[in-house]
Amino acid sequence: MKRQNYSMITEFILIGFSNLGDLQILFFFIFLLVYLTTLMANATIMTVIRLDRALHAPMYFFLFVLSCSETCYTLVIVPKMLINLLSTIPTISFSGCAAQLYFFVGLACTNCFLIAVMGYDRYVAICNPLNYTLIVSRTTCMQLILASSFCGFLISVVVNILVFSVPFCASNRINHFFCDISPVLKLGCTDTNLKEMVIFFLSILVLLVPFVLIFISYVFIVSTILKISSAEGQRKAFATCASHLTVVIVHYGCASFIYLRPTALYSSDKDRFVAVTYTVITPLLNPLVYTLRNKEVKMALRKVLSRYSFPKTV
Repeated sequence: MKRQNYSMITEFILIGFSNLGDLQILFFFIFLLVYLTTLMANATIMTVIRLDRALHAPMYFFLFVLSCSETCYTLVIVPKMLINLLSTIPTISFSGCAAQLYFFVGLACTNCFLIAVMGYDRYVAICNPLNYTLIVSRTTCMQLILASSFCGFLISVVVNILVFSVPFCASNRINHFFCDISPVLKLGCTDTNLKEMVIFFLSILVLLVPFVLIFISYVFIVSTILKISSAEGQRKAFATCASHLTVVIVHYGCASFIYLRPTALYSSDKDRFVAVTYTVITPLLNPLVYTLRNKEVKMALRKVLSRYSFPKTV
């Protein structure tokens, strides 16, 4: 048999934004502004939920955890992306790439499961309100969060093993702005069809299964809301679900576009645009949606701001 020689790759070059030229500086400041706003918005959400006792309910506890997870999620991608926008040669070490992919996939999967858990919470609150506190107890909340995190990072371990067990060719140029699954697999020297198939089925488990469960939950939720006699009661019930539905559509929509398809259909320019949406824009969207569309959060925010604002000078 003819022996194949594979070069040992110690670092990758991320060429995702290399074609922007002088626009890289402009995008650096745009992404920096969005990133700082995201951190501030998520920190505000977590602080308000922590300080206002009226928000010490399962729904807002899950929102607190989601905001925390989204903050960590952006820390994995955005700082390195900002550094690379200012770099002449945007590189990342082999171990750094593996770590980035591990935490990115782990946190992304955890967020998918958390959003599904929040859908279950809304289902119990509207369809079985009398037993809500019994079913969604504090212990149950912690168990659901730990289960979401465990499953998310377990899937990430499997994905990392599949991706980085591939022997890489001489090229170390990743056609993306971070270490994502498909762009890294494309550098493999061997046939990766089996690995891609396993990753595809894992994507179905992470994206499609929770989405179907959320859809079924909302079928029961809508059916229950329509049985409410007063229009005001229906409006309030729909209002509590509107924020969650918005996040569901954006989050699962973007992720499904990228991961629920074969690697062969990977389109660098279009996929980079979608990737910017779910790595930079979506983490900002979540706190804004829950703040602007949720009356209780807005009231709590006003109370916290008035409580800790500086006294007026005479």
